[in-house]
Amino acid sequence: MIIAVPKEIKTNENRVALTPAGALELTKRGHKVYVQKSAGENSGFSDASYKAVGVKMLATAADCYKKAEMIMKVKEPIKSEYKLIRENQLVFTYFHFASYKPLTTAMIKNKSVCLAYETVQLADRSLPLLVPMSEVAGRMATQEGAKYLEKPMGGRGILLGGVPGVKPAHVLVLGGGIVGMQAAKMAAGLGARVTIMDINLDRLRHLADIMPANVTTMFSNELNIRELIVKSDLIVGAVLIPGAKAPRLITRDMLKLMRPGTVMVDVAVDQGGCFETTKPTTHKKPIYTIDGVVHYSVANMPGAVPYTSTVALANATLPYAIQLANKGWKQACRESEPLKKGLNIINGKVVYKAVAETFNLKYTDVNEFL
Repeated sequence: MIIAVPKEIKTNENRVALTPAGALELTKRGHKVYVQKSAGENSGFSDASYKAVGVKMLATAADCYKKAEMIMKVKEPIKSEYKLIRENQLVFTYFHFASYKPLTTAMIKNKSVCLAYETVQLADRSLPLLVPMSEVAGRMATQEGAKYLEKPMGGRGILLGGVPGVKPAHVLVLGGGIVGMQAAKMAAGLGARVTIMDINLDRLRHLADIMPANVTTMFSNELNIRELIVKSDLIVGAVLIPGAKAPRLITRDMLKLMRPGTVMVDVAVDQGGCFETTKPTTHKKPIYTIDGVVHYSVANMPGAVPYTSTVALANATLPYAIQLANKGWKQACRESEPLKKGLNIINGKVVYKAVAETFNLKYTDVNEFL
């Protein structure tokens, strides 16, 4: 198969979809790999390191899209890329369709095959291609939240862990999945008092068993959320419904209950956000303030630590990329239920139910294409 990796062009996105190590695994299996010039530089991978493993470098993204049978990316295509994607071309990347209708419409129109990292799902319902970035984003949520709690950054002027004689900050984490667990772990490690909320009691029992003593679990409902936000200094939104829009757990009116300088970090921004007042921001302009509450909602948080993020993501995606390259997407998805669940749009048809329901589009059973 011919595989191409264009350079990421979303604002402040520094990751690359394939490392030289991953490229070698593909080339030694007989596949042709093309990478756009300088695509890996911001992640610490030079053009020379790709050439050394048999990769051919291309000058432009258009060259990549023109040559490839499979495009590997990190972030969803943006408007300037829509017209470059061809009918029947396999695009393997994070799409997060449910959060952005124009992208969904564009991919339907170009009749490409869209296989989304975020909906590849194992039998235990875990999301193996979302986990590594969720781990990074969860840890970063606490790190960034701690920074913006500083007074010069607009926060309350509170140190997460406090000091002897001064009580630590209170951190509220909404969602007990990978993101929430990692955010809570980081906050607890810094000495904060942490409450982690979820609607899954089995998950809360597990977290109660493994988390340190300064982490408390609580069932998530509106009354409990309203009670806790009053005394929280940092709130992390970490709720995910695979492939669907995130639920709005904190509404605009709730902001008035919070103390000025409270910081909210919405890691669910890629799926529309779990705060009503969330709007996507960038690493260049990461925050905005509403009713005295600081909002951090960068849509590609792991892009700020590109070496760590790229290697972590590539480690997870490579086995699936090899299956797709070796067998073609149809055969690979017939044989792999997790990969089949990754298919969202095929030749103009929406084959992922949550995306169809979000935009009231016709849903087509994926098996019709397999």
